[in-house]
Amino acid sequence: MPQTKITAIREASADELVKQLQDLKQEGITLRLQRSTGQLEDTARIRMVRREIARIQTIISERRLKASQSADA
Repeated sequence: MPQTKITAIREASADELVKQLQDLKQEGITLRLQRSTGQLEDTARIRMVRREIARIQTIISERRLKASQSADA
């Protein structure tokens, strides 16, 4: 799975982001399990998944912050 562009993440709806986040977290669990049992071939994938999770969480928190700021105004 190639790295997702940040623009594609920003254009995604909140539901899509939550779904992607759940999928990536599940993939991370699977990759860690494979690493611990010695079955993991692409070790760099763990790092890519972690960073992808961080990107999505950043966008979600930016949206929450923006919504709370507009609610205060």
